[in-house]
Amino acid sequence: MKALVLLSGGVDSSTCLALAKEKYGDGVLALSLSYGQKHSRELNAAKAIAAHYQVELIVMDLAKIFSHSNCSLLQGSSEDIPLASYAEQLAERPGGVVSTYVPFRNGLFLSTAASIALSYGCEVIYYGPHADDAAGNAYPDCSLEFNAAMAQAIYLGSGKQLRIEAPFVNKHKKDIVAEGLRLGVPYELTWSCYCGEEKPCGKCGTCLDRAAAFAANGVADPALKVVYKGENPCK
Repeated sequence: MKALVLLSGGVDSSTCLALAKEKYGDGVLALSLSYGQKHSRELNAAKAIAAHYQVELIVMDLAKIFSHSNCSLLQGSSEDIPLASYAEQLAERPGGVVSTYVPFRNGLFLSTAASIALSYGCEVIYYGPHADDAAGNAYPDCSLEFNAAMAQAIYLGSGKQLRIEAPFVNKHKKDIVAEGLRLGVPYELTWSCYCGEEKPCGKCGTCLDRAAAFAANGVADPALKVVYKGENPCK
């Protein structure tokens, strides 16, 4: 194997997988990590994406690590997932992270991926942070500074055998979608919504961000066909 891709089943990671496949062909492995989230729709999407690209998918459960957090994405949280854009959420939490930030998730994901990548002889880890998630400190583990620090730590900690590739870390989601459309990513198989309903809610931060990215490319999001009205479907 040459590359390991952290694959959540969403737009960003699925596009990373397509990029890795374009470069490394059959030398690609995918890793999906469960972290105690309220639903399994993303993991099911990851399985569908991995099957589409005919790559081996390793699934691991890290839920116990995050079981002490009250992040609104997690099972047992007392908080509802907010139905608002990230900008609106940050306006209510100046200087703070959004409630859907899972504490140091990317750090743990990358550390886990590094161990598995080394075991499989991979030379690079692909993952999909981007500038929209890092903006306003909404998700601090998506920032340029965080990525650079983790890249250095993993490179040194692996005996200089393993590096991180974050192709979108200084780009916006609209740029990711543009690249994915070029690559023919089957976005209809992906899942981004924080809710676990039959269809995406169309109102949570990630649904709004995703829809705007597709609209900026002049295409409709193939996954956003139903928008809920009334009561918060993300409870």
